[in-house]
Amino acid sequence: MSAATKLLPAVLPEVSFYVLATHDQQQRQDFACKLIEKIYRSGHFPYVMTDSAEQAEQIDKALWTFRAGSFIPHQIYRGEIPAFTGTILIGSENIPDGWQKIVVNLSSFYPPTTAPTERILEILDNSEECKQAGRQRYRHYQQAELAITTHKM
Repeated sequence: MSAATKLLPAVLPEVSFYVLATHDQQQRQDFACKLIEKIYRSGHFPYVMTDSAEQAEQIDKALWTFRAGSFIPHQIYRGEIPAFTGTILIGSENIPDGWQKIVVNLSSFYPPTTAPTERILEILDNSEECKQAGRQRYRHYQQAELAITTHKM
């Protein structure tokens, strides 16, 4: 088999945990918006994974209002691919093809840990419930042998 026909090993995604010092859900949401904006400005369009349609609506609204003059193209994913591919999707449904590269996880679910996912960004507040769910996901990522970085904010 030639070098050109060899299959490349799948690259495992990197995981970053952002642990906030606050219990305040509004501050967690604001941090998420700033992180999403940073990702967007770097030319990427992540999927923002939520626990529910209600949480997706909250993030959708927050992205419109968190900073005056900021524009981040986004919409709630309800099973239909947006007409404009340069759109950030928010939802609790399965991540559609084309939006799996970067996942901002605001949910208690496990996002995909295989290609094409390259980055998983976890945002935890300092509530016991959120930290406990985060610890479970951390162990899950460790068992999947993913590279994990933790940032205490």
